[in-house]
Amino acid sequence: QVQLVESGGGLVQPGGSLRLSCAGSGFTFSVYAMNWYRQAPGKERELVARISSFSDTINYSEVVKGRFTISRDNAKNTVYLQMNSLKPEDTAVYYCIARVRQRDIWGQGTQVAVSS
Repeated sequence: QVQLVESGGGLVQPGGSLRLSCAGSGFTFSVYAMNWYRQAPGKERELVARISSFSDTINYSEVVKGRFTISRDNAKNTVYLQMNSLKPEDTAVYYCIARVRQRDIWGQGTQVAVSS
């Protein structure tokens, strides 16, 4: 069973930090690039960050660049998203996604709410 499970979301004040985790199972984790997407209420899904198999290529959305850091630990089959200096507009459900055998594998998502 190919599966991704996100965790680490929650409610945080503006300027605060959260660290999201996404654990993969049922596939060879180290072979695949990993992606973080988010979807806010009433808005389209947007790519937040992506990271290649061995972390040699990393890309960020312009709106999170300098504040968020994506990383991975292949030995733990886990990808992380460190989020600093959070803003209310970062409020969304965050998903990790891997393309495995020509289909996208989604986690269940983890809710991030930034509010005072």
